[in-house]
Amino acid sequence: MLYQLLYAIILYPIIYIFPAYVANGAPVLFGGGRRPLDFNKKIAGRRIFGPHKSIKGTVASIICGVAVGLIEYPFLHFMLPIAILLTIGANIGDLLGSFVKRQAGVPSGRSILLLDQYGFFVVAMLLAAPLGHLPSFYGIIFLIALTGILHILTNMGAHRLKIKKVPW
Repeated sequence: MLYQLLYAIILYPIIYIFPAYVANGAPVLFGGGRRPLDFNKKIAGRRIFGPHKSIKGTVASIICGVAVGLIEYPFLHFMLPIAILLTIGANIGDLLGSFVKRQAGVPSGRSILLLDQYGFFVVAMLLAAPLGHLPSFYGIIFLIALTGILHILTNMGAHRLKIKKVPW
């Protein structure tokens, strides 16, 4: 009984969202490069995504997120298409957040509460939801809390390791 609760509320939700988490973090490790995803184009005089969104980082994000789905596939056959949608959703959510921030005049590297922490998560979940197999209600609540905590810890860690210039 306890094992079933732990699986439903903690383990399965982590397995489910892991492709999006990896896709969201991969650009910090493998991104960068000289080719910005927005090709330095502007809307109303402002960059579309800004200098921190690169082609290399986006490609790394997609490769890493889908790779997690391929690793999960032998154990949970339904996860590969979900992983693909979670990965795409994580990228769209992150880019949408950057777009909103740039168009609102928020300088690159600055944080907007909730948008930076949950943009990738919300869009990833919405995009993958039609395929079913969502975590339970309590599993999703757990993921919301975990996502906020991990966002803080991973960004602080990346900053201390000098992978990121800012700790958010």
